[in-house]
Amino acid sequence: QVQLVESGGGLVQVGGSLRLSCAASGLSFSNYDVGWFRQAPGKERELASYLNWSGTSPSYADSVKGRFTISRDNTKNTLYLQMNSLKPEDTAVYSCAAVRRFRFYNIRTPDHYDYWGQGTQVTVSS
Repeated sequence: QVQLVESGGGLVQVGGSLRLSCAASGLSFSNYDVGWFRQAPGKERELASYLNWSGTSPSYADSVKGRFTISRDNTKNTLYLQMNSLKPEDTAVYSCAAVRRFRFYNIRTPDHYDYWGQGTQVTVSS
């Protein structure tokens, strides 16, 4: 059974930092490209950041570029998202997702991903 379990969310003040983790089990993690999506109340789910299976090709939404860093440790089957200089507009539920590599897919389309975590709440207060 495949599981993606996020942790590290919470309440932080503007300008603060959080580090999200996503622990994967039940799949060969290095065979999957991964992404962090976020969904704020009343808004559509959007891709915050993406990373390919080897960790060599990150991608970021314009809104988080320069503030967020995505990384992965395939030996630990874990995905990370380091979030710095947080803003109120970063408040959302953050979910990790995995899609099998070498498939044709759009990294920004949630329906193209094979597995999802339950999500972790990030709240940035001003």
